[in-house]
Amino acid sequence: MAFVSSGYNPDKPMEDRITDIGNHYYGDFLPPVIKNNFGKWLWHEILEPGVLMHKAESGDEVYTIRCGTPRLASVEYVREICDIADKHCDGYVRWTTRNNVEFMVDSKDKVEPLKKDIESRKYDDGGSYKFPIGGTGAGLTNIIHTQGWIHCHTPATDASGPVKVVLDELFEEFQNMRLPAQLRISLACCLNMCGAVHCSDIAILGYHRKPPMIDDAWLDNLCEIPLAVAACPTAAIKPKKKEIISERTGEKIEVKSVEINEPRCMFCGNCYTMCASLPLADAEGDGIVLMAGGKVSNRITPPEFSKVVVAFIPNETPRWPTLAKTIRQIVEAYSKNAKKYERLGDWATRIGWEKFFEVCDLEFSHHLIDDFRDPAYYTWRQTTNFKFTKNTPTEYSAMKVE
Repeated sequence: MAFVSSGYNPDKPMEDRITDIGNHYYGDFLPPVIKNNFGKWLWHEILEPGVLMHKAESGDEVYTIRCGTPRLASVEYVREICDIADKHCDGYVRWTTRNNVEFMVDSKDKVEPLKKDIESRKYDDGGSYKFPIGGTGAGLTNIIHTQGWIHCHTPATDASGPVKVVLDELFEEFQNMRLPAQLRISLACCLNMCGAVHCSDIAILGYHRKPPMIDDAWLDNLCEIPLAVAACPTAAIKPKKKEIISERTGEKIEVKSVEINEPRCMFCGNCYTMCASLPLADAEGDGIVLMAGGKVSNRITPPEFSKVVVAFIPNETPRWPTLAKTIRQIVEAYSKNAKKYERLGDWATRIGWEKFFEVCDLEFSHHLIDDFRDPAYYTWRQTTNFKFTKNTPTEYSAMKVE
């Protein structure tokens, strides 16, 4: 009855409803020209890198300027985006799933003033663009990434740092459309992969190479051992009582702790999520794995998972030179040798992955063979064909079949 007395009508539960639970209805934020033509678009074209035009059945047109932005943005940066939207776009603006910001206008006459305003906004220190225009068509899209060292507790590498380095290295590909097809690069700073790198043309993956360290003295005080055991996806952790020397009294005491079966550990860090006494970060063991050849698109060929092509690159802060150099090698080889409309994985499959390693000047090793228990059955090449190339280490080339 309290609901009825406050004006709630059970026969019309949505009448006059006001709530701050959940997102507002997205339709409330659509520009009028998009709302009026919703679901009635005929076609679109890319007028130039970063500038798109959509045509509606009614004859209306929407012009979009796409700009790359950092995933982690300051309040001042967002306010500047809002200022641009208020000045040119009647206050409307949208973000894409790859951290681009898009400014939309309903007339071609408004495009050039908007573009000039965006290009005039630069940082004072180095003159770099605050809102670089691009990321469309057969070029490099903005790099999506995870939290990295700035926020996450399980990263094996940073996120914003390597992304900044790679985009600096390939910035001209973001501003142009001269590649065979679109190139999507993603980064996840650990195997938990909230950055969705499993289906990217080039994937940068942070990787731990050492199992968690066990702080026996504090583990039972800080953690619930059953939760830490249950968190392990490979059942590599089990409870164990241990004798240690007390830091306070210097006497030998028995404590409740855990034991890690290192061969079973996959270095995911789930245990550290549940227990702060199982830290995983290690300067020597942590680094980057490069994967390539994945895609979500169903065009020409089905979606593909990325494959490991570089087993390990150390964290060379602050500019990750080896990472930048290696990705540049792959992109240049792809740009020179792939056919038009061919994604990176399609090109590698057509020429053969052995040839891919040779053309990209990457070393092949046994670390790159997929041997995980179940998926390996489906991903192994199940024939005797193997083309030895100059990038195959000599120990493999020297093998003799008895």
